[in-house]
Amino acid sequence: MIDWRASKAEHPARVVSWRSMEAVAAGEKEKWISLFALDGSVEDPVGPSPFDPEGVGHHGHEAIGAFWDKAIALAEGFDFTITDSFANGLECANVGTITIHLPGGNLMDTDGVFVYRITEDGLIRSVRAHWEMERAMGTLRTR
Repeated sequence: MIDWRASKAEHPARVVSWRSMEAVAAGEKEKWISLFALDGSVEDPVGPSPFDPEGVGHHGHEAIGAFWDKAIALAEGFDFTITDSFANGLECANVGTITIHLPGGNLMDTDGVFVYRITEDGLIRSVRAHWEMERAMGTLRTR
């Protein structure tokens, strides 16, 4: 695993992506939402899912907060393992695994590519998480 946070040239989108992951891992909903532009969006995963049956994403702070309540708050914790990160322009694509600590002592790994796009003033314009529900469910195991 490479330590992409120690990159010689800290990229603004990469820094914000790290702050986002830190807020999720710490269970800090309001801090996480504050990282988004007022019209920011979350697609996690991209396309239709149990969290977003229509596959249109969650737009604006209120909808992003509802996504937190529906998806993030149900977990007991998150571990982020980023194995690579590509940053250019106002975007960053992180490659890695999110290990989700589920109630009942279960773990699930979500392998994917997590794309953050920021505004000129450093707020998150969008997070697009490319991962597959079936693959993640196949990793379900007991701690």
